[in-house]
Amino acid sequence: MFKGILIEKDEAGYRTSLTDLDEGRLPDGDVTVRVSHSTLNYKDALAITGKGPVVRRFPMVPGIDLTGTVEHSTHPDYEVGDAVILNGWGVGETHWGGLAQKARLNGNWLVPLPRQFTPQQAMAIGTAGYTAMLCVLALERYGVKPEHGEILVTGAAGGVGSVATAVLTRLGFTVVAVSGRPAETEYLKSLGAVEMLDRATFATPGKPLGKERWAGAVDVVGSHTLANVCATTKYRGIVAACGLAGGMDLPATVAPFILRGVTLAGIDSVMCPRRERLEAWRRLGSDLDVSKLATISKEVGLTDVLPLASKLLNGEVRGRVVVDVNR
Repeated sequence: MFKGILIEKDEAGYRTSLTDLDEGRLPDGDVTVRVSHSTLNYKDALAITGKGPVVRRFPMVPGIDLTGTVEHSTHPDYEVGDAVILNGWGVGETHWGGLAQKARLNGNWLVPLPRQFTPQQAMAIGTAGYTAMLCVLALERYGVKPEHGEILVTGAAGGVGSVATAVLTRLGFTVVAVSGRPAETEYLKSLGAVEMLDRATFATPGKPLGKERWAGAVDVVGSHTLANVCATTKYRGIVAACGLAGGMDLPATVAPFILRGVTLAGIDSVMCPRRERLEAWRRLGSDLDVSKLATISKEVGLTDVLPLASKLLNGEVRGRVVVDVNR
């Protein structure tokens, strides 16, 4: 038996609980992991509260991230005792996830835990930080350099935004942060942001084209915010879009793309190929100041996850939430 969070849906309704689970209920997979840490992400919070159609199979253990030690393996790349990480691949949506003390997984979904990080640090990065690094890699791939000008990061006080701000600053970029929480100004400046803008500036309908300012941007919000970011991006600038905290719609025009040559680069972290995952984690090992992780994250126990989920959706949680599943 092991402890885990279980989401159920039946005639009695949608409900989530912390409960004891039998190992025999674990789904199919060629690697069994003794989980040490997981995380609480926006997607996890939607799943736990039922406020978004995240879970596609029931019952489900949520948790799109996990790290731990291989307990059993028939996969050729992993042996008992190996330290591993998992991000995405539909885990926590269609396959039992990381908010439990054990997980059975497809070994092809795993990557080795980089030696630069402890398990807790790896989850302080988690899917959010790995996604942030994919955004940075996209900016680089399209040729954005620090001398080209300011980089805008929306939702900057959240997990993706916090790591993106820290990494971009370390790489020499000038970062302007967007947040709806004025109280987080000093926090964002401690990560390296030179200025904080109110999200209200971007959250309502704007002009097809605005004054050019951003050499590049990382957007986690979508909707009017993404449209306004594109409209104010410089000629041949790059916008990496990876989230929908403000909505799935994109009420934009083609003007930024055909008149300024702006590139809108979509970032998918769930099904991202293994080669790119390994590169993102390698770069995090060299380009993220691990001393910032203590500022970016806080650690809670498995028993704290359920009440925190609603707070996260309400924008009341800063940075990353690391879950020690054994307390």
